[in-house]
Amino acid sequence: MLSVEGIGRKKADSWILRNISFKQGEGQHIAIAGETGSGKSTLLKIIAGLVQPDEGRVIYEGERVLGPDEQLIAGHPKIAFLSQHFELRNNYWVYEVLEYANKLSEQEAREIFHICQIDHLLKRRTTELSGGEKQRIATARLLVNSPSLLLLDEPYSNLDMIHKQTMKQLLNDVSEKLGISSILVSHEPADILSWADHLMLLKDGEIVQQGSPEYLYRNPVNEYAAGLLGKYYYMPGTDLIIRPENIHIADKGIEAVVKKKIFLGSHYEYIVKAGEAELSFYSDSDQLREKDYVKLEIKTTN
Repeated sequence: MLSVEGIGRKKADSWILRNISFKQGEGQHIAIAGETGSGKSTLLKIIAGLVQPDEGRVIYEGERVLGPDEQLIAGHPKIAFLSQHFELRNNYWVYEVLEYANKLSEQEAREIFHICQIDHLLKRRTTELSGGEKQRIATARLLVNSPSLLLLDEPYSNLDMIHKQTMKQLLNDVSEKLGISSILVSHEPADILSWADHLMLLKDGEIVQQGSPEYLYRNPVNEYAAGLLGKYYYMPGTDLIIRPENIHIADKGIEAVVKKKIFLGSHYEYIVKAGEAELSFYSDSDQLREKDYVKLEIKTTN
């Protein structure tokens, strides 16, 4: 459905993006992660036709996506882009905001409103909404344009936990009930590992690793890739990158002393000192106390 081919974008004398290539099939979820300034948002805007690439091309459903230098109105009619800086017109009725954008029948539009959980908000003014409600309405405004690809730039960054869970359910329903493919940018590992079919990691405008989320999590190509997807430890002299879940209490192994216990709801995280190294591991048990000695075994799939 989507083919991104050798995309490059310059700013002054430096490259924001360089040689970005990947493909997306119909219904596939792709996530993009990377440090601030790695080019994630620029890549989404190029795919959407909102930013002109200096190299390469984007092919969508067999046709090249034109950039803003090539057409009067920027963007592609079947590709919707939700910026993290989305805006709604002040002091408008919500139903007015949606009506102006709607290209669907009344029944189809009502299904969108139900999926976005905004049925009860239609007769409110935009100034009376919470941040999470505004974001769901902004998403619905895009969906009533009948896109087949949805691009989301940090959709969870400004949401509390309740609105975040609502937005996650919305995105799942958009895929399952409407058959819309999605590409999502996020810096939170928990938001992408369970959602994405394919994951790309960017650094300085280039892809450093891509593949399934599980493979990248368990087999990061370097410490940068490991750090993007969660807590990790590098074992000098072994080239092993391990996660807290790889560390277990054992009858024999590395001796360590407990420095701190952290309650995480369903389990505990123990911070321990093993020689000069500080590590952490997870456990269901609350029996360990500060200054207790334990022996640790490292089990890794690397």
